[in-house]
Amino acid sequence: MFEKWTQYSYRAQKYQRHRIFKLIFIIFIFYVVYNILTAFFFSVWVVDNEIMKPGILPGDRIIFTSFTPPAWISRNRSEERSLPFKRGSIVLVDIGRNKEQKLPLRVIDGIVRFFTAQKRSILSAKGQYYIKRVIGLPGDEITMTNYMFRVKTPGNSYSLTEFELSEKPYHPEIPQIPEIWNESIPFSGSMDKIILGQDECFVISDDRSGTNDSRTWGAVSPSLITARALIRIWPIVKIERL
Repeated sequence: MFEKWTQYSYRAQKYQRHRIFKLIFIIFIFYVVYNILTAFFFSVWVVDNEIMKPGILPGDRIIFTSFTPPAWISRNRSEERSLPFKRGSIVLVDIGRNKEQKLPLRVIDGIVRFFTAQKRSILSAKGQYYIKRVIGLPGDEITMTNYMFRVKTPGNSYSLTEFELSEKPYHPEIPQIPEIWNESIPFSGSMDKIILGQDECFVISDDRSGTNDSRTWGAVSPSLITARALIRIWPIVKIERL
């Protein structure tokens, strides 16, 4: 009986409204903090495909450090140290940055990603974000034979394999291709020499079979590389620094 009468109590109704406003305010604060952290510090992504196998598999959860490359590289693009990633780094490439997204769409996307713990995105559903490995930086000369890259860095007279230029070892997935494929096919296993411009990077999938990367996109601007992988946090038995 007492509980029934509380709905007619002004004091009880005022208390209920206060609780609702407080809850909304707390969610709003968390949302703001979340967006600040993911924009300037770090974010967690769940891998949902096999483009980085065998090292990274579907279901793996990775913490990425976020950054804004245009601000970093605008000071001196010719210096490698101005880039917040290196050859061999696993990065998040935002191909959608080539297309201007309207503000309301970006706001809705942020809300969706917030309430789904980064598992859903109305933008990434269109193929906007890709996890890739950086093979070449501005000024590098790159060739590929049997799916293995060789890179000649600016100022050097000889080239090194992609593995020699990476701080951490990795093992790409090498596909078996039909003998009738020739070098004109992006996934044939070979690639003619290319020289990257001063605002170009070359990114690749560890799974060297038919997946989208710089072999089909071409070189990408560092401004499209929005984050670098730091740590794999799931599954627990595979926790490691990337």
